[in-house]
Amino acid sequence: MIVFLAHFLFILAAWTLVIKFIFPMAYALAQGLALGTYVYWDFWWVVHLWLGWALLHWRRSTFAIALIVSVAEIVIVTTKFALFLAAPEWTIWRTNWFINKLFVLACFVLLLVHLLRNAKQLRSSP
Repeated sequence: MIVFLAHFLFILAAWTLVIKFIFPMAYALAQGLALGTYVYWDFWWVVHLWLGWALLHWRRSTFAIALIVSVAEIVIVTTKFALFLAAPEWTIWRTNWFINKLFVLACFVLLLVHLLRNAKQLRSSP
């Protein structure tokens, strides 16, 4: 399961780069606008890559770090959803963002559940 979750994080990072940076920049370029016009500046993709790597190269500290990042991501995404859904704006940009966040939430809920169910074993892993 850890290998699956690590790869899920790598895919999320790549997807985030495409929908938050590459696609918006290409669209802005095609319209003759500044490259950053539609970009949603977000560097969680770096954390996702790092955490995916950490899951594959497990150390004792990985359990605590994965737990903290999972809880933080769940709280952040849930809060963003609550704010967004209070007055949704269903543009192509926000819809892409929303779908991405659904997968982020799913990934971190799965990771948190796995960590909690296997806490004893994972804490003692080298």
